[in-house]
Amino acid sequence: MEQRSVPSPIGTLLVGAGFIAEVHAAAVTASARAHLAGVVDADPGRAAAFARSHGAVPHTDDLAEALAWPDVDAVVVCTPNHTHLGIGAAVAAAGKHLLIEKPLATTVADAQALADAFAKAGRVLTAAHSHRHHGYGRTVKDAIDAGAVGTPAHVRLAILGGWIWTGWDAWAADPVVSGGHALHNGVHVLDLATWWLSGDPVRVRARGRRQTAAELRIYDYLEMVVEYAGGAVAVCEMSRAHRPGSFGLRELRVVGSAGIIDEEWADESAFLFTEAGTKLVPAAGVDGFGAQFESWLDTIEGAPPAMSVADAVRAVELAVAVEESIESGRPVELGAAA
Repeated sequence: MEQRSVPSPIGTLLVGAGFIAEVHAAAVTASARAHLAGVVDADPGRAAAFARSHGAVPHTDDLAEALAWPDVDAVVVCTPNHTHLGIGAAVAAAGKHLLIEKPLATTVADAQALADAFAKAGRVLTAAHSHRHHGYGRTVKDAIDAGAVGTPAHVRLAILGGWIWTGWDAWAADPVVSGGHALHNGVHVLDLATWWLSGDPVRVRARGRRQTAAELRIYDYLEMVVEYAGGAVAVCEMSRAHRPGSFGLRELRVVGSAGIIDEEWADESAFLFTEAGTKLVPAAGVDGFGAQFESWLDTIEGAPPAMSVADAVRAVELAVAVEESIESGRPVELGAAA
């Protein structure tokens, strides 16, 4: 009998050893198809500490050195948003696959440059829009695709949380480093609404507030309205300024030509109400990162991507338009993302 070879686990390099790196590392180590091949961080001490806590894997503060390690096949990037273009370009030049924390970049031009670099290299580029893989995101999309609402025409999505990062000097609160709240967090709801509607966004209107404190350099509360070709509309909110009774609050409604999906959620569980009945939806954090990582591995192995690079570029375009609309006080017209 012919023996079939078993693929070797994909050696995965982690770049950036901050807060979000822990959940990505957990996804890597939980996978039977991958292993943590090392960690890179600009702070050598932080790289060493992270490496020790994850089985004494190799570590360095030199990205070029790590990309040359023979065991590295793919890279997960968890660094501040403004570094994404430079790091991503280095990964593409090294011929490695890349899963990079959203947003893909902080400008549309940079996002498209990364898309082009990976297309030329023939390697997989995936933006880590984790909410597409959380229980609620996937469940709503599956219900829409199954015809639960007919043709979707309206999305109302609000994610409201009561915390403001790690402190006033956190990089996420620096508009130059993060690109602003629309790019750092608002991009989640903008992408989900567009994905659910399968829409082509044409116009964005937005306003923002510094609700937690006037000293903030970013708008920690966003109201965003996206209009789509064909007449669909999404009304979205994203906030890290609200202080609900639990860690977070999500409100969700999808209205279509033949039905409505409603979801009421707070903290750790949810019910999804459709005209077909009620079902329990997993909490937002239930292994969404694990599902995302496995989906990326599927793409590396030849499966169609769960999120196209074009969608990741479009998410950047939407978020940039939100920031522009807030500053100008006027709607922003959108061009088609490449």
